[in-house]
Amino acid sequence: MIQPWAKREKRDVEAETKRAKRESKEEGWDLSPRSTVGGGVEDVYGEDRASEDQLVTPWTISVASGYNMLRDPHHNKGLAFTERERDAHYLRGLLPPAVITQELQERNERLFYKLLIDNVEELLPVVYTDCWRGLPEIWKYLQAASGGKILEVLRNWPEKSIQVIVVTDGERILGLGDLGCQGMGIPVGKLSLYTALGGVRPSACLPVTIDVGTNNEQLLNDEFYIGLKQRRATGKEYYDLLHEFMTAVKQNYGEKVLVQFEDFANHNAFELLAKYGTTHLVFNDDIQGTASVVLAGLVASLKLLGGTLADHTFLFLGAGEVQNYPCGTGIAELIALEMSKQTKIPLEETRKKIWLVDSKGLVVSSRKESLQHFKKPWAHEREPVNNLLDAVKKPLIMALSNPTSQAECTAEEAYTWTEGRAIFASGSPFDPVEFNGKCFMPGQANNAYIFPGLGFGLVISGAIRVHDDMLLAASEALAGQVTQEHYDKGMIYPPLTNIRKISANIAAKVAAKAYELGMFGNTAPRPADLVKYAESCMYTPNYRSYR
Repeated sequence: MIQPWAKREKRDVEAETKRAKRESKEEGWDLSPRSTVGGGVEDVYGEDRASEDQLVTPWTISVASGYNMLRDPHHNKGLAFTERERDAHYLRGLLPPAVITQELQERNERLFYKLLIDNVEELLPVVYTDCWRGLPEIWKYLQAASGGKILEVLRNWPEKSIQVIVVTDGERILGLGDLGCQGMGIPVGKLSLYTALGGVRPSACLPVTIDVGTNNEQLLNDEFYIGLKQRRATGKEYYDLLHEFMTAVKQNYGEKVLVQFEDFANHNAFELLAKYGTTHLVFNDDIQGTASVVLAGLVASLKLLGGTLADHTFLFLGAGEVQNYPCGTGIAELIALEMSKQTKIPLEETRKKIWLVDSKGLVVSSRKESLQHFKKPWAHEREPVNNLLDAVKKPLIMALSNPTSQAECTAEEAYTWTEGRAIFASGSPFDPVEFNGKCFMPGQANNAYIFPGLGFGLVISGAIRVHDDMLLAASEALAGQVTQEHYDKGMIYPPLTNIRKISANIAAKVAAKAYELGMFGNTAPRPADLVKYAESCMYTPNYRSYR
């Protein structure tokens, strides 16, 4: 098939650009940069629900047409281009003659997200565990060798209106350990979920891997390893590089860009969150996201257990990590904060309702000198405990380690050992369990319930800091989505099939808290209905019609 005008001369492009601008002026279309939904950032590509019915002019530097339009994932619709659009944008001869709806298209950006949104329960494990295999090359690497030039490197990225960055140094990827620069799949996968589940625009997402080397001997000896072949940078060299990155991010994208730290090792994860939590909009999903989704499950479970959080005692097996994740104390802290909020009891006192067990046994005050700093607030005076097992009448069991093979126990084991009394949730999915003629539906304490909606709420409110009250608001919003029908099945989390609705409600609660605390950067007044506003701001993958 030959398209005689596929490669047009510069004067033809300029003429077309002038024609489009003239037509837009006649029709009253505003093509100038403007504040719209999504935290006041222009909807350049027609990605938000609020703009779904508006005609889109496919601008890049000039009008995108012909071959270039088919190569642009933001605008490509494959065989779904209408006859009129094929004529208007010089697509004749570049596509087969058939016009087919989106449901039957080959993959492009919008179709990728539509597939993920429509099949979230089936595809979520794939995005989490196989996200680095076969995805488009849409990421950015920063190397230790880039020290002093990180701002310059960031400016090489073509998109300028970035709202969410997920960054890793590849040291602790899932249960796989140190993957060096090959950990990039995690930021890519997480941002796919920010878009599909939370509604953040794809064009506003930036995955970053900071390559500071690797201590993985297999990678260092692999001739095909593409990262820096050196031992990991540590100490001052490491933290200076991270500081340059954080400074460059704010300088290049402004104060309202969300930076999510992902899969950093414990010794760096807590340090980075503490250091930049007061100066940047930062979030650690391993620490804060896990804590928020677990708290939501606990709040929801009270409908089945009875009482308040403060009426119960909590025991953590794994004080610092869940399968190498630095979330144990993060969960404990958020539970203590919620108890303090509900009871007005000081945080120091509510912490005493929570006990931790690490590799050396119960965390108690007599061990305080040898404990890591993040465990010390949980080192209580040990009190006599008699007949602990007998006191557990209806336990809530949360087996959070991933993947399924690493879970502390299976759903079937939990229901069988407790003769059906347990309320069970896990980090990885388990199939329903039949016991004594009743079908139990195991819950999944998946961070995907929280971080997409939380991040989206920060974006649409223009928040400039993440406050603990926002995490509590996200937990309460998620717990509020569990219905009596779910409780009747023993569920403490709503189905993931409703995740877009769930995320909109979480985003609304988080945005409301940002407005309440005065921690927002938007100049526009607070929307009257934040749930509807969040829904209108959400990215939708449906194809737009072009002028």
